[in-house]
Amino acid sequence: TKVELAARHGGWNGVGRDLVNHCVDDILVQGARPLFFLDYIATAKLVPEIVAEIVTGMAEACKEVGCALLGGETAEMPGVYTEGSVDIAGTIVGAVHRDALWPRTDDLQPGDVLLGMASDSPHTNGYSLIRLLLDRQDDDPSDDLLEWLLTPHKSYLGEVDELRALGVEPKALAHITGGGFFENIPRVLPDGIGAEIQLGTWDVPAGFRHLVELGDVPDSESFRTWNMGMGLIVAIDADDAEAASASGHPVIGRLVESDTGEVELVGDWR
Repeated sequence: TKVELAARHGGWNGVGRDLVNHCVDDILVQGARPLFFLDYIATAKLVPEIVAEIVTGMAEACKEVGCALLGGETAEMPGVYTEGSVDIAGTIVGAVHRDALWPRTDDLQPGDVLLGMASDSPHTNGYSLIRLLLDRQDDDPSDDLLEWLLTPHKSYLGEVDELRALGVEPKALAHITGGGFFENIPRVLPDGIGAEIQLGTWDVPAGFRHLVELGDVPDSESFRTWNMGMGLIVAIDADDAEAASASGHPVIGRLVESDTGEVELVGDWR
């Protein structure tokens, strides 16, 4: 529903970038590099200026990650979509050598360190709750808040490449999207291993702080809905933590023995 926010306040170029970078990050967690991308745009009535802005954003994002925008499809269906609504979807194809696939579940073990790569925005998830909270406000959201909310989903491909250039080889990556910390981190862990996240090891962005205060949102919900400032979590060997410190990404937790494989939040971020 980030598209709905873009429709209200502008930012169609960013929506195109959102789609590409979300897809890039989704295959990055498997170790794949993007090869090509295809898009689909559907609406009740096509507005050429909006379509052009969306596709321009996609093309720019593809160029930045070395991915070809191979083609796309548009559909005008007034009997399916309400006036002004836009449905956007994308497909990405990447490549990775079979021996280089992530996560390396056999190598993951208690004591492994979790690095956090900072996000620029709420990515493309949790906007239904965001819109609900904003609608509760008496005043319109500030320009700064809107700018942050509409900031495109970030591609972490370059930052992962920089980490590997330091000689640090990730064991697993978790892309923090729908489901937040509680669903995306366990997805890459083997049985018997969970994660402990140390709150306070990074500064939660002001936008998330505002949303949490606006709705009195508990940690159990905010960390399940949003990325809370950490868009990609990288599991590395504890022996690589010193080398990884040169990347500037903070250590935000560790892997622990766990019968349930759950994520535990420790401490306080406020």
